[in-house]
Amino acid sequence: MSAAEQTLLILGATGDLTKRLLLPGLGGLLAAGHGEGLSVIGSSRAELDQARWRERVADSLAAGNARGGQAEAVVRSTRYIQADIAREDDMRRLLNACRGQVIVFFALAPAVTLTASKVLCEVELPPGTRLVLEKPFGTDAASAAALNDLLARLVPEDQVYRVDHYLGMSTVLNILGLRFANRMLEPVLRAEHVESVDIVFDETLALEGRAGYYDRAGALIDMIQSHSLQVLSLVAMEAPSTLGARDVRDAKAQVLRASRVWDDDPARWSRRARYTAGVVDGRRLPSYVDEEGVVLDRDTETLAEVVLAVDTWRWAGVPFRLRAGKALRTQRKEVVITFRAPRWVPSGLTGYDQPDRLRIGLDPDVIGLDFNVSGRGHPLVIDPFTLEAGVGAGHLPAYGAVLKGVLEGDPRLSVRGDTAVECWRIVEPVLKAWRDGSVPLEDYPAGSARPAGW
Repeated sequence: MSAAEQTLLILGATGDLTKRLLLPGLGGLLAAGHGEGLSVIGSSRAELDQARWRERVADSLAAGNARGGQAEAVVRSTRYIQADIAREDDMRRLLNACRGQVIVFFALAPAVTLTASKVLCEVELPPGTRLVLEKPFGTDAASAAALNDLLARLVPEDQVYRVDHYLGMSTVLNILGLRFANRMLEPVLRAEHVESVDIVFDETLALEGRAGYYDRAGALIDMIQSHSLQVLSLVAMEAPSTLGARDVRDAKAQVLRASRVWDDDPARWSRRARYTAGVVDGRRLPSYVDEEGVVLDRDTETLAEVVLAVDTWRWAGVPFRLRAGKALRTQRKEVVITFRAPRWVPSGLTGYDQPDRLRIGLDPDVIGLDFNVSGRGHPLVIDPFTLEAGVGAGHLPAYGAVLKGVLEGDPRLSVRGDTAVECWRIVEPVLKAWRDGSVPLEDYPAGSARPAGW
């Protein structure tokens, strides 16, 4: 057995996540020349012959631009094993089929991941096994803490990878360079100069056949509880001593521990809405409640907004507004830092009507600075002006970057157990207020910008 051999064991291999994200991400990783010595085993309860499985793997790797010898080697060696992961004998059979270091990827719903983890506690794991979990991590703070305790019985924390593919996006990671390698920016990124911070994930996509998961989660859990809070932690963290996993994750944890709903009043500082029938990009969409698989009495929101406080010396008093939604008019994924107005604009200099803003675009990857100049039309009239630069995508797709960290044993891009619990702790007051009916569920036509009055 070569020391470089690794087996990626995918539990839930016939599901949407494996096809849409995991295998194309692996394709991007292979296309970039990584993943040597890797083999893939897929498993689920569904019946699937080897030829059909290899065809699925080949198609998904090609979607990630993987072609040539390395991708062909993965396709040739990959196997599909039908198994019930709730059975100890089946789990042993899967582990025994792996070669080299084992990486178990739970491409499963949270409840099934919990079941599989309990079964693994009764099965001896090969030394050095890494466990990879997809969000959401648990269903609330208590279940996330319990899952952490269960995983700790299996492997050390540094062998647990709670993956969030948004943390693999090059521009998200560029936040660190933008903040800490620019003396002209870092001194003003604090409460004395910043009026507010917005983290926005607006999508034109609607449900897209994902009712089985999304209708139980909604926008707050699907995006804000996971992705948005991770981005917030990078925007608000203090400079780590190094970019090593421990230092970066410690800095993120400090921010999340300091975060709470503004004024501790979720009824006032959160909003929710759901799309009705409309047209997005020329495509007519039904109301969310008429989408296949939606349960009417769940009151699932497709647009959520919450305002948070970050109680640190740097950020106290600055509202962080997090918003995420589906079936909106335009796609907008960005961080917007709005600066305070100047203390005084000299009399005779007219036209000032908007503050400076730093925009960090997450898709597309763009950094922009909105500021004010005079003299373009009249020397004493202020005009808004924007400097903008495309950052360019990284050499790996987001999921490929996450997988690279898993294969190389670098947990920097994964979510540590304590921060997974903190993310739930932050949003739980909002979820309770919504369940209690303290926040109305508004509506907006698909293809509109937002509900009326927002």
